[in-house]
Amino acid sequence: MKAFPPPPWPALPAGPEEALAVYVHIPFCRWRCSYCDFNIYAGMSRWFAPYVAALGQEIRWFGRAAGRPRARTIYIGGGTPSLLPLPLLERLFEALREAFEIPPGIEITMEANPSGLSVAYLEGVRALGVNRLSFGVQSAHPEELRLLRRDHTFQEAHDHFAMARAAGFANLNVDLIYGLPGQTLRRWQETLEAVLAWGPEHLSAYALIVEERTALHRWIREGRIPAPDPDLAAEMYEWTRERLAGAGYRHYELSNWARPGYESQHNAVYWRYEPYVGFGAGAWSFLRDRRWMNVRHPKDYIGRIERGESPVAEEEILPLPVQMAEMVILGLRRVEEGVEEACFRARFGQGLMERYGAVIAELEDLGLVRWDGVRLRLTPRGQLLGNQVFWRFL
Repeated sequence: MKAFPPPPWPALPAGPEEALAVYVHIPFCRWRCSYCDFNIYAGMSRWFAPYVAALGQEIRWFGRAAGRPRARTIYIGGGTPSLLPLPLLERLFEALREAFEIPPGIEITMEANPSGLSVAYLEGVRALGVNRLSFGVQSAHPEELRLLRRDHTFQEAHDHFAMARAAGFANLNVDLIYGLPGQTLRRWQETLEAVLAWGPEHLSAYALIVEERTALHRWIREGRIPAPDPDLAAEMYEWTRERLAGAGYRHYELSNWARPGYESQHNAVYWRYEPYVGFGAGAWSFLRDRRWMNVRHPKDYIGRIERGESPVAEEEILPLPVQMAEMVILGLRRVEEGVEEACFRARFGQGLMERYGAVIAELEDLGLVRWDGVRLRLTPRGQLLGNQVFWRFL
């Protein structure tokens, strides 16, 4: 194995508090959805094997440099990780087990597209240690799936959800998108009701954001479809909160609901501003006051690894005010917990009111946050206007 160049991360002291959430990026898709601006690439199946080989090298490099740290959670995201054949996934998990101590029973999530899978494949994924699947379903309506350029029908999504159950998965998430151009409240309600009938443990419902450089953005700019209606999207969100609460789901993050005990442990690391390491093209890592990102294109990533070069393309040391603001912004996304005064003080040596007293007072007067001396949380109205709250802390 080639020697790893000087790493961009500081030394990792031993101890359970230094356990790391691990993210692995699989940047491949069959094609790009109309709303997607993620770091993904279509039509690159011949690069699957070289990419997984490079991933294994990077993961092992980190494990050796960091002294085989303990993994807190593992998340295989993308892209479409379920495009990878089982033998390649096996090689990936061999590298993860070599580089990290992986305690039994930790949450290991893999994203999956609800098309082209089989019970045998999902059983193989589960045998590797994956115990949570996240399906990108998005809508129950054929015309909305076509608008989003999804490569599955709702019936296929239902069938694959059932396959996952048959393969033994007891922790399943479904991703949905609301606030689509031309979507009515009734159609969104139909989508959510249809998915609720499946009985998923976790639901992620995201308001559509029309990003530049996407097909949706171009179609709206050209007048081919209407722009999303933000007031209607807010109405959808309020209805979703009420409906899922009535169905027994805990609203634990702005866009995420779970049955008690099934909250995403991996994503909670991000919202609590705790350390994580990312592997693969375009993956981000965060440790204490440092954040770094790998090169974005898979070919560039593979080339750097094969030459024995660091894949890191960007690195920044975060000033203390930026760290404080980011911890508040991410923490406010946690609907119930919010930002805890004790955690903020332990990390930065001062309290929330010392740092942000005037901002918090203003937001309280506007009815957007609630401060009880123990934690700072968004009000229900603040949840609808989160971005107007967040920027005030920057």
